Amino acid sequence: MTPKIGNEALAAQVMPRPRERIVVTARDLFYRHGVKGVGVETIAEAAGTNKMTLYRHFGSKDDLIAECVRQAVAECFAELDELTARHSDDPMGELQAWIEHAAGYIVSEPRGCEMANAAVELAEEDHPVRRIIEESKKRFRDHLVSLCQRAGLGQPDLAADTLMLLHEGARSSRQSEGVQGSSEHFKSAAEGVIASFGERRR
Repeated sequence: MTPKIGNEALAAQVMPRPRERIVVTARDLFYRHGVKGVGVETIAEAAGTNKMTLYRHFGSKDDLIAECVRQAVAECFAELDELTARHSDDPMGELQAWIEHAAGYIVSEPRGCEMANAAVELAEEDHPVRRIIEESKKRFRDHLVSLCQRAGLGQPDLAADTLMLLHEGARSSRQSEGVQGSSEHFKSAAEGVIASFGERRR
């Protein structure tokens, strides 16, 4: 016979823990208003907690920003891993799927890239969060280079750089021009890049 769960225990199971609530809330507020446009008091209140609890989990606002960026990075690469698993025997199919995936984000996320936005605001070159962002962007570039190599494109490094710059530019353009601006041509432009590099001669 299954034991009954009391209301308080049930609520504890359903309600995210304070640390999780703080991070989810901070990511949303940082994305909408910028990492420098939101204070810890606002985050704590929106997360249904207080500054003391926030600082118990995160020693500083920068520590909270870093955790938010780490979670964004982890989600990004989990999605890339899923695309790889889905197209394990078809790297060109994986590349095409990434283009579709990226195009979807350009349309659905009007504020652009969470990590790039944070990097713009955190101008100090030695800022610890910038290092996390830079490492993630390098890791993404390495992933794209490898994918272009496996897909048989000529000059895979240059092909990957071109696709990456196109992607970053489209996400930035989406913020300034809206969904009907030049960013709406990302998919056709990316497909043009693939066609222009063609396949390596075997």
